[in-house]
Amino acid sequence: MRQVHALGLDLRDGLHGRGVRTAAKRLRRMLGVDGIVLADLDGYVASYGRKLGTEETGAVLSQVFEYGSCSRTRLQDGAEAYACPLTVDDELSGALIAIGDPAEADVEAAASLVSDCLDHATLRRARARIASADLRTLRAQISPHFVHNALAVISAMVRTDPDRARHLLSDFADYLRYGFSEKGDYATVADELEAVQTYLELQRARFHDRLDITVQMAPEVLPVAVPFLVVQPLVENAVRHGLERKEGRGHIGVSGYGEGPLCVIEVEDDGIGMHPDLARSLLAGTGPEARGVGLANVDQRLRAVYGPEYGLVIETGLGEGTKVTVRIPRFMRGVVAQ
Repeated sequence: MRQVHALGLDLRDGLHGRGVRTAAKRLRRMLGVDGIVLADLDGYVASYGRKLGTEETGAVLSQVFEYGSCSRTRLQDGAEAYACPLTVDDELSGALIAIGDPAEADVEAAASLVSDCLDHATLRRARARIASADLRTLRAQISPHFVHNALAVISAMVRTDPDRARHLLSDFADYLRYGFSEKGDYATVADELEAVQTYLELQRARFHDRLDITVQMAPEVLPVAVPFLVVQPLVENAVRHGLERKEGRGHIGVSGYGEGPLCVIEVEDDGIGMHPDLARSLLAGTGPEARGVGLANVDQRLRAVYGPEYGLVIETGLGEGTKVTVRIPRFMRGVVAQ
């Protein structure tokens, strides 16, 4: 199993990734053959051990690609090569060639394993593209509702409290700068927390300081890389659907902690809550209430990056407040905050 896992890491970027020659070396050792050649539909990609000449490679591949099945070929010096097709999403994408009297069943199993690794690599790249596209969508829909209200509050304070107006204007600029930052698709929890605190200061001014805020973030999760703009939409949902319609003081708590290999982030409010059907529609991104609140976007990006089991969890009820929980791996290979 350790070799299988290692091969998956070698091929995580596909046949043209940096680990492909290491994968060929590992396959040669696994199969106990003289040489391994990996090829795509255009021909040779990488090899380890005994190599094939250009004509020999072409002859072997033509047999595999013509019939889409494994083929044994006797080479010019009398040695044998056994080649099997590699498939991605059930489509022919290349071939694995084992040189030196290989056991056919072993080569076929190895080709199937490589195909699975390539399938997973393709899925990871697709998930990354989806996550990136969804992030662009979220940036494009940063709430006009909030922008309008923040500017209105700052404008009202220009004469009555100019010092605070200047401070809030600086906060507003920081909020927009972070929201439209092109640093990358990931940020640290610490970066997200700083943006959330800026957002909440603007909302506190809008609510005439009747908004209480509690932030408790364990030090071990601050450097964890998370998809960019994950936490702020959860806080915006708490304000819009929990506290805007509540009379009197309201409270929002943002907390984070480690739970074994997971990073857990919770956003909780004591607002009016919502019907579970509304919570489901927000996650699905349907209905007028979902517009401008990126819960569905965040949920989809989390699932795209980490897998379907890592979506948002919403606990709510009418008159009971709302808690939204994110659980993601604290460490994930290839995910780095920028």
